[in-house]
Amino acid sequence: MRAFGFLSFGHYGPVPGSRVRTAGDMLRQTIELAEGADEIGVNGAYVRVHHFARQAASPIPLLTAMAARTKRIEVGTGVIDMRYENPLYLAEEAAALDLISDGRLALGVSRGSPETAIRGYEAFGYHGSEDPRGADIARDKFELFMSAIEGDALVDSDPQMAPPGRLAIEPQSPTLRDHVWWGAGSRDTAEQTGRQGLNLMSSTLLTEATGEPLHVLQKDQIDRFRAAYKAAGHTGAPRVSVSRSVFPIVTEQDELYFGLRGRDGQDQVGIIDGMRSTFGKTYADTPDKLIEQLLADDAVMAADTLMLTIPNQLGPEYNLHIMQAFAEHVAPALGWKPNTEGPVVGDAV
Repeated sequence: MRAFGFLSFGHYGPVPGSRVRTAGDMLRQTIELAEGADEIGVNGAYVRVHHFARQAASPIPLLTAMAARTKRIEVGTGVIDMRYENPLYLAEEAAALDLISDGRLALGVSRGSPETAIRGYEAFGYHGSEDPRGADIARDKFELFMSAIEGDALVDSDPQMAPPGRLAIEPQSPTLRDHVWWGAGSRDTAEQTGRQGLNLMSSTLLTEATGEPLHVLQKDQIDRFRAAYKAAGHTGAPRVSVSRSVFPIVTEQDELYFGLRGRDGQDQVGIIDGMRSTFGKTYADTPDKLIEQLLADDAVMAADTLMLTIPNQLGPEYNLHIMQAFAEHVAPALGWKPNTEGPVVGDAV
């Protein structure tokens, strides 16, 4: 692990105890979090994307504002649900954001996680899926998106408006392809991601349950990804991220929020999207104990970037306290390099 960032689910609503009552609160506070994290030296600011729910949805305007108000921190998604996207419009927006941010984009995409709506992407106008989970249209859209950002000519020009020939989307960002991540929920998907030459984004769960701990399954996922990347002939240094819930307990308030339910946590096995899945435990303890536990987490130590899932409804002040405590008391012992030392790089394979 060389870098860490925060991953916000972007929850909001008028519930007791929440400091994020409205969508406006959530958007403004996420920008504030990115600004504060940038100053601490945090390497990344990432947002989840969900539809038909009181959570962060259309991410590009938010990420653009975050990029415009920060200097060094990477901004990104974990992940955009391709079932809901117009791939060419997303390609235009992503290229513009990559240019605005000077390449500080980590665009995580995938089929997406289960949504509150049944086939909600059809309400967005996207029909034709023969898969009850929509994986087929997500893959088809992703292929078109990649073709667009790689500059392929996609449409015929109108000879009354342009020279004869074929046209690509504009703008184009020469670094955008290197900043695309696939959110893989299984080891097989990780191998496919490696073959495509993308970066790997792995969550706090895997849609597999073998009886082994999450970090062991996830380490195998990372190893398979890197092996597939190399076997496919790619020669770069792909990025790898994993997500964890980690709370250093350094104050009485930390103990109140996370002490009782966080200590001695265990992985859980359950059903998500019809599949037996392994869910990662919450790490909550004193810094010395967290260092010991995270050094023993094979996947955290194999990844270059750790995404800390944050309780965004507790407000930016408390969440910045979490990041400051992690940066000060835990991250250096894991190999962390703050954003002042330059952009994060992957491991050559």
